[in-house]
Amino acid sequence: MATIGEHVQAAERMLAEGRADDAVARLATLVPAQGGDLTLLTTYALALKSAERLDEAIKIYRRAARFWPRSGVAEHNLAGALGDAQLFEESEAAAGRAFAKGLDAPETWLVHARALQGQGRFEAAVSAYRQALTRRPNYADAHADLAGLTWMLTGDLAEARGPIDEALRRWPADPALSLKLSRLLDYTGDPEGAYGVLADALRRNPQEPLLHIPAAQLAAGLDPMLALDHAKRACAAAPRNDAAIATLAQVNLAAGRPAEAESAARTFLALHPDDQYGVALLTTAWRLAGDPRYGDLCDYDRLVGQYPIDIPAGWDTREAFLADLVPALTRMHPFRTHPIGQSVRHGSQTQQTLSLSKDPAILAYFEAIDGPVRRHIAKLGAGDDPLRRRTTGDYRLNGAWSVRLSPGGFHVNHTHPKGWLSSACHLVLPAAVEDEAPQGWLTFGEPGVPTAPRLQADHAIKPKLGHLVLFPSYVWHGTAPFTGDDSRMTIALDVVPA
Repeated sequence: MATIGEHVQAAERMLAEGRADDAVARLATLVPAQGGDLTLLTTYALALKSAERLDEAIKIYRRAARFWPRSGVAEHNLAGALGDAQLFEESEAAAGRAFAKGLDAPETWLVHARALQGQGRFEAAVSAYRQALTRRPNYADAHADLAGLTWMLTGDLAEARGPIDEALRRWPADPALSLKLSRLLDYTGDPEGAYGVLADALRRNPQEPLLHIPAAQLAAGLDPMLALDHAKRACAAAPRNDAAIATLAQVNLAAGRPAEAESAARTFLALHPDDQYGVALLTTAWRLAGDPRYGDLCDYDRLVGQYPIDIPAGWDTREAFLADLVPALTRMHPFRTHPIGQSVRHGSQTQQTLSLSKDPAILAYFEAIDGPVRRHIAKLGAGDDPLRRRTTGDYRLNGAWSVRLSPGGFHVNHTHPKGWLSSACHLVLPAAVEDEAPQGWLTFGEPGVPTAPRLQADHAIKPKLGHLVLFPSYVWHGTAPFTGDDSRMTIALDVVPA
């Protein structure tokens, strides 16, 4: 009969292989109703978290911290999970208890810094990131977060990249540092420089799949055959790596090889059938091949809807509601420029999911959109395609955020991999949206990855104040830049079946 330690080791192997659900099942019957072995509880909570069951994971982390009151590690784990749930005040408190119990790890300082940043306490967050780096000067995650916050606050790339550059001078063969610098350069508008950083790192680590994957993605827009070579190397080194398989599909699109792209996309979807990026890769391959199935899954007239939001309780008119909602959201946009890793360019994005706000107008927004979301789901009907086969008649939120674009700002084309239905509700619009050219309009169909030949947007929607646009999360979507002096503000969210 296997011991608890052997069960834990088996679950850890499952997690390393991406089999989170199996790891949860392996440990679930071993976890007692109260208390429990700290390693067992920690591994079980990690498995729940990896299976995207974060609320359940937090409950187990809380139990571990209560049952092992002297453990700074238990408090650290709880702080990290609370931060993942964007419960930043509670995360800060748990990290503080970890410090008080003697833990001084750079990982705990990173969790602490993220909790401070999430609360808008940016000066304190910068100091905490530096504390993490004092304890581990080549800590790549802390470097990335510090650089990202510095960039959003200042828009100064030299200031943002300075600490990572210094770390790479000391540790030039550290692939994680190269990855973080490359990502920073890519999202600040220098894809050639970003690729150069990875090419230099690959000369030192030629077999590292985690370098070949982003190198392939970047090279796809520069040299598709070079990108294909990187992707094949990544798949050879890590044949079960999800990102490597998806990247192989992506670079085959760039090389004008739709059949090969479709094959790789199907391999990826066999592992993750509800991943919306995988569906986007598949439909793009069909579009390149002239396959009519593209038109079925990307029938914008049938699958995209634009609806006026309802008037929530407490307001007499939609205009009165927007007059309270817009200032509440504006206070949540303190940054000078866009975040690293998101679709926004030349604008800002809120840091905490809006559903956790305490502002009455922001909370009322979810009441205002409930009717339109349910009407759209009902309009979709039943079916066996990737969208309608998931329909249950009910839904739950899977993230909600606000974006404010400055003049010239836009969203690059993208999908929402973990969504089902995505949305944009337009709250402030620049005058330019009324121009003949679709300035500031929401566009659909232009891939966010290179293709040969290049594919253009094949649908566009003119935004309307107080109207919610709903669409499948797998369709490529972005916005056209706009001129003038006005800003453009939206709330976006994803919903998934409940």
